Amino acid sequence: MSCEHLICARCAHPVEEGNCPSCRAARARFHHHGPTPQQLMILCALLLLLAFSLALPHLAG
Repeated sequence: MSCEHLICARCAHPVEEGNCPSCRAARARFHHHGPTPQQLMILCALLLLLAFSLALPHLAG
């Protein structure tokens, strides 16, 4: 989805231009690519948990 044809309800300009803070926030949401830092931390924690759960039987026995 893109913001090319969206009109801001606050300033009545195209969101793509980013004239007001609402436009800039919406444009940033639409054009955001990649994971957020929180998503990266969750992924790392899950990977560590998986590695620990796989290694636990070898450590215990």
